[in-house]
Amino acid sequence: MAPLCSVILGSILIGHLKKGLNPPSVSELAFGSPYLTTAIKTGIITGVIGLAEGVAVGRSFAAFKNYHIDGNKEMIAFGMMNIAGSCTSCYLTAGPFSRSAVNFNAGCKTAMSNIVMATAVMFTLLFLTPLFHYTPLVVLSAIIMAAMLGLIDYEAVIHLWKVDKVDCIVCLGAYVGVVFGSVEIGLVIAVTVSMLRVLLFVARPRTFTLGNIPNSSIYRSIDQYPDANNIPGILILQIDAPIYFANANYLRERISRWIYEEEDKLKSSGETSLHYVILDLSTVGSIDTSGISMLEEVKKNVDIKGLKLVLANPRSEVIKKLEKSKFIEKIGQEWIYVTVGEAVSACNFMLHTCKPNPGEIEVNRKDDNV
Repeated sequence: MAPLCSVILGSILIGHLKKGLNPPSVSELAFGSPYLTTAIKTGIITGVIGLAEGVAVGRSFAAFKNYHIDGNKEMIAFGMMNIAGSCTSCYLTAGPFSRSAVNFNAGCKTAMSNIVMATAVMFTLLFLTPLFHYTPLVVLSAIIMAAMLGLIDYEAVIHLWKVDKVDCIVCLGAYVGVVFGSVEIGLVIAVTVSMLRVLLFVARPRTFTLGNIPNSSIYRSIDQYPDANNIPGILILQIDAPIYFANANYLRERISRWIYEEEDKLKSSGETSLHYVILDLSTVGSIDTSGISMLEEVKKNVDIKGLKLVLANPRSEVIKKLEKSKFIEKIGQEWIYVTVGEAVSACNFMLHTCKPNPGEIEVNRKDDNV
């Protein structure tokens, strides 16, 4: 097809190719050059991009044969090859996708194929370069395109779209960047979209209302388990992310909205009013000072409403920081429990034995407002 297209449409020929091998370039290395700093900066950037490209290409081909790629060994290999190549006038050594695809489709399985390929290239440069003078460039493009078309896995893209649409967008973005730009552009697009997803997850973490699974002491998300029962007078919330400065304000507003919606729902249905708010911190792996300030503000808002804030299952790192910040003293150690079940049992016991007087709560609210 490629020769036919080149004849019909016309194509640029490869033209004259210089015979012979590249001369040694050790004597051209100048460590006293005024441009040494610029060369070092450029070399670091080029090395990082080349390494990222090589590892990414290696992992994509490793997925086809189900073997593991060691990034440290790849880095050492690229470094040694480029050190040797810089002494012999060689181009930057990396793992280009196009040539790797041709190598893969040719049936190469071990590193011995590189030695064979290098020998063939050396023989071609020494004796066969005149034969390429009239070869159209479109022929070389056709070889690369034919090799790459066999690497496109349409079923994997459809599977990604069904399982996780954001992952599919990352995949398609990387594909479009590589096809219409370069491997570097494809990597930048994929990394950028992935980072935006991580930032969005951290800045907008999910919060759930928990309910009791019938005939058990297990509490799970009501959205996931519609049969889970709400506990009268108790609102159980779970925060599904670490609490940082990036999401502290969002979580404070989200918790306040949950409390307002729960009170409004109970008031409209005529059920028992809300008395306790339990925060399940089992999935909160860490917290910073902004997160602690957020909890303090939530406690103040809960106290103003005449409610009681209860913490369930805080992790070791979280409880240590809460102790150092004196938040444990403010909330009281008696309102921190190991499990949600224990917290609910304690709150139910307080509700049935010493249920607060609504009149007293209203007076407290007025006093606080004054």
